[in-house]
Amino acid sequence: MSIKRIKAILLHEAFVMRHSFEVINDIVIYPLLQIVIFGFLTIYLFGFSGKLVGSYVLIGTLLWQIISITQYSISVGCLWDVWSRNLTNIFISPISTAEYFVSYMISGIIKSIFMFCLAGYLSFRIFHFNILNIGIVNLLLFFANLAIFAFAFGIIILGLIFRFGSRISAFAWAMIGIVQPLMAVIYPVNILPKPLQAVAHIFPPTYIFEAARNSISDPSVQWSYILKALSLNLVFFLLAIIFFNYMFDLSKKLGQFARLEG
Repeated sequence: MSIKRIKAILLHEAFVMRHSFEVINDIVIYPLLQIVIFGFLTIYLFGFSGKLVGSYVLIGTLLWQIISITQYSISVGCLWDVWSRNLTNIFISPISTAEYFVSYMISGIIKSIFMFCLAGYLSFRIFHFNILNIGIVNLLLFFANLAIFAFAFGIIILGLIFRFGSRISAFAWAMIGIVQPLMAVIYPVNILPKPLQAVAHIFPPTYIFEAARNSISDPSVQWSYILKALSLNLVFFLLAIIFFNYMFDLSKKLGQFARLEG
């Protein structure tokens, strides 16, 4: 794996973001608007359900940005190469798929850290909610687990795009929203119907959001939830790699890869 090639893709990604209002809107403006909207909802809930319920909503919204932005960076980053007819150029170069993935993972982490810090500061200044109260160690472990899940989910989306082409490009930013209600982002898992609770426990982020809510009143490290999430994340990530490799090979075999930019 070449550091120089990874740097080259990161530089390419920086140029795309610098000259694209769509990307800035999706990873900066829209997430901040979500924080503001849910922040005011939190203030409303403070008056009716108490501070704890309002805090559940805000902490879930803040942590969700990690998944949303990281997954978006991987999936839509690839789509920009498709739309600009540059994907073939990348893959006929010495760049490997591993280097390609690692580059967009690093890009996603950088964007997520920046936006999470900005959103956390906004929440503290406007809504008087300090995300650091849940504990630094908890926060780092939550971030790592959510980022791993976002990587895996983004890789699955890439596999689908490589196999079926840009006609399913909406999956890159919409599919994560479809499964969001099943991960108990802003409410406890136990309010879901029983069959959906079983589905929710398949997703690693469910345990992280549960741990985050517990951390509001108890900032000690939520090891039971974190280890469950990490175990599922490793399985999920491995399956995502297997799925992508299968879809990538199938795309080349059927000629879909050559038609991606058509």
